[in-house]
Amino acid sequence: MRFVTIQREGYTEPALLNDQEMIGLQRNGFPDLLSVIAGAGDALDRIARWAYHPPGGERFDPALVRLAPPIPRPPKIICIGLNYRDHAAESGQQAPEVPTVFAKFPTALIGHGRPIVLPKACTQPDYEAELAVVIGKGGRNITEEHWQKHVFGYTIINDVSARDWQNATSQWMIGKTFDTFAPMGPAIVTADEIPDPHNLDITLTLSGSVMQHSNTSNMIFRVPWLIAYLSRVFTLEPGDIIATGTPAGVGFARKPPRWLKSGDECRITIQRVGELVNPIIAE
Repeated sequence: MRFVTIQREGYTEPALLNDQEMIGLQRNGFPDLLSVIAGAGDALDRIARWAYHPPGGERFDPALVRLAPPIPRPPKIICIGLNYRDHAAESGQQAPEVPTVFAKFPTALIGHGRPIVLPKACTQPDYEAELAVVIGKGGRNITEEHWQKHVFGYTIINDVSARDWQNATSQWMIGKTFDTFAPMGPAIVTADEIPDPHNLDITLTLSGSVMQHSNTSNMIFRVPWLIAYLSRVFTLEPGDIIATGTPAGVGFARKPPRWLKSGDECRITIQRVGELVNPIIAE
């Protein structure tokens, strides 16, 4: 299944992306995708029945709707830095023995098609294509062998980064969480459609030019290990987002650097997950 969140007039509504239409889920008792995720298998069964006979359920043309992030306010947005060997190398660093972990705030989230706004305070805005894991069943001290029981699905996130702010301190987060610096979506694809997240092509094009092209098989720390590692420290909750890092090709490592600029279009494609597109505008 593929789930989206539609931006309605004054509110959002979760929807099932089914063939060439979106079926609203609010009248089926789901106010948001967090309630779908929390409902687990029972919720998915109920939605599957609703999709065939949605009494009173609204149907939307995907070409005519505005999308919010699939989860507009996830409990946590957990990001993993330097998780591809080629990206660590282009950053001038050794492959890490433990992951670099930082966070983004929900105020950074925007949906597919919405503009990334380059703030006046940032002079080095950069892009990062990433596969994101959506936690289903929460837990603490999750073991690697049980990781699949805790994954609801996958989506795409662009870890837009203000390199001037990020590199001004050893703490990365301040440069990572400007408003609009976390495009996410367009949909969450349930885990049954992607049994192995470690063999997916990932590409980012910027205004038509390929900047990043790799495969998730090049991750240093894979999804089972990350889930076990993170849950040793804090409880993972339904709807948490884990952005799993970016491959080589980011703007700061190019000669000369290629920063985002107003008028650009950023397009991220991940095999079997979808395509996330966002225009770039100036503040």
